[in-house]
Amino acid sequence: MQTTRSAQLFAQARQLIPGGVNSPVRACRSVGCDPLFVHKAQGCLITDVDGNTFIDLVSSWGPMILGHAHPEVVEAIRQTAALGTSFGAPSPLEVELAEKVCAAFPSLDKVRFVNSGTEATMSAIRLARAHTGRDVVVKFDGCYHGHADSFLIKAGSGLLTLGIPGSPGVPEDIVKNTISIPYNDIVLFKKTLQERGKDIACVIVEPVAGNMGVVPPEPGFLETLREETSAQGIVLIFDEVITGFRLALGGAQERFGIQPDLTCLGKIIGGGLPVGAYGGKEALMGKVAPDGPVYQAGTLSGNPLAMAAGIAMLDVLKRPGFYTELEEKSDWFAAELRSIAQKAAVPVSLNRIGSMMTCFFTQEKVHDYTSAMTADTQRYASHYRNMLAQGVWLAPSQFEAFFLSAAHERSHLDKILAATEASFKKLMG
Repeated sequence: MQTTRSAQLFAQARQLIPGGVNSPVRACRSVGCDPLFVHKAQGCLITDVDGNTFIDLVSSWGPMILGHAHPEVVEAIRQTAALGTSFGAPSPLEVELAEKVCAAFPSLDKVRFVNSGTEATMSAIRLARAHTGRDVVVKFDGCYHGHADSFLIKAGSGLLTLGIPGSPGVPEDIVKNTISIPYNDIVLFKKTLQERGKDIACVIVEPVAGNMGVVPPEPGFLETLREETSAQGIVLIFDEVITGFRLALGGAQERFGIQPDLTCLGKIIGGGLPVGAYGGKEALMGKVAPDGPVYQAGTLSGNPLAMAAGIAMLDVLKRPGFYTELEEKSDWFAAELRSIAQKAAVPVSLNRIGSMMTCFFTQEKVHDYTSAMTADTQRYASHYRNMLAQGVWLAPSQFEAFFLSAAHERSHLDKILAATEASFKKLMG
């Protein structure tokens, strides 16, 4: 595989950009190679600057559920761009997308658009603190809610990949108000609320963890969060930046039948363009400025390109059978992966829910941060390089999800499975 142009660009980028990348995991350090620079993507295929083409399982970290450059989304962006790319003022597209998002999520009376998932989560906890008059935030080990100061304690995603235990530059006065406890630990969660309930403003959770690898909630876990927070007047926040519109039209809360007080959404609502949102019932959202005293603003919030792309994408997602077909495809693919691992005697624990999944290189059942950490990261790194050499683009970290999209056809999946079988044989040889 020729990578000369990518190598040249990476060398140049390292002189201009920290680590040569604009988001740490992209540096590919944990998988023992340099990053490839992307030239274009179409459907489920991604092509680098050297002309190498790969089957993409990263999906821009989740939002490309229709595949890359879906014609209806591209056309919506094209038409909108011709009218202007940023107004800094309201546009009809904001209203139309807000209607579609609120209709999909029954827990949302109102929604505020922002520019990223991080903006959504940090705005949601500010609102929760203002609503309750309390300061403490409860999160869960291995769940990643963006890089705001309050969340960088036992967080997932790039912090796990790079082995960073938090981050310098975060004042102790801020993190002292964050409690992080094990995901799926109902007993400790109840104990925490019994001891600190009067100080806790909110509980924020990925309803399906996706940033320490895919870790679904154990039976009763989300139900307990809802019951206990309701009993103590604590705001329950679902971070659906990954799961929103991915697991169902109404996200994880539709799939599990549980309504949070606030919901955070990410770039999937903009067809993959930079956008985020947070929303909830009127009792909470009515406190956001200018209706209320909780300030949050952004010049690019409600950007017309992102709004147009989101409208086009949601129209496709609402078509009959979309999620049924994606679920069936994902279920079949996961079963085939498990069979290949079993035949090759590779110790793999495969977690799947909907069209998102992770192959953990461990014999243990992965149900929380501690069990995820038993995964053999060196074996994953070897597997990553094996797959890349065979034309399959995986996430450059053991602790991330991979995603199927509507654009993955049976021929693509068969190629991925054949590459996986060859990689597993090589790993065990």
